[in-house]
Amino acid sequence: MTQEETWLLEEKYNGEKTEGFFADCVRLTTGEPLAYIIGSIPFLNTTIFLDSKPLIPRTETEFWVEQVMRKITPDAKVLDLCAGSGCIGVSILKNVPESLIDFCEIDERHHPTIKKNILENDIDQTRTHIFSGDLFENITDTYDVVLSNPPYIDPAIDRADASVKKYEPEIALYGGVAGMEVISRIITESPRFLNPHGILVLEHEPEQTAAIHELGVRNGFSTETYPDQFGTERFTYLIRTK
Repeated sequence: MTQEETWLLEEKYNGEKTEGFFADCVRLTTGEPLAYIIGSIPFLNTTIFLDSKPLIPRTETEFWVEQVMRKITPDAKVLDLCAGSGCIGVSILKNVPESLIDFCEIDERHHPTIKKNILENDIDQTRTHIFSGDLFENITDTYDVVLSNPPYIDPAIDRADASVKKYEPEIALYGGVAGMEVISRIITESPRFLNPHGILVLEHEPEQTAAIHELGVRNGFSTETYPDQFGTERFTYLIRTK
């Protein structure tokens, strides 16, 4: 068996080679992502369900979210923007027990998935709210921290694998010209929703670092970019300077 088939057998079928297992192996041969077939994926001490087929959480995202957890205050109020499955916010709720997390996701089909991930990870729902809308459209509160893995793939470069393009939601992948259209809006609009000296953290491509720094400074942020676990510039802290 392939490594993916072995994982599938262990994670979904408890080692039993049922008819369902062999049917799922056929799905694997078409390129369908293993995480969708299993139906969930681990993420920082949580189990993230993928019922609505949101963007599959990546280890690069897991890496920087863990770094954020070490820096925010225990009672931080956080917005998970472009939330998808809610993996970022759910993992913080689970690992920072006094935090309050709001989720914003434009595709309302993912809202039940976010709610399921909150409930299945034994998190008190009163610590959370889920909003729809285009970025900050329906947000009225302010936050200590805004975290976002926005659509940032540059169509001109497009490093996405074929299976990603075929199965994962395009709206969560592509960020327009240079992959910067959504990122630019977040940086420009976020100061109104951040408390003084609040923090915005963005995941992005290394080619976007310079533009993010320029936009950040122009909108009243100090900026610092960090590499992921593979040494690639992957996420930037933007801190309000006033």
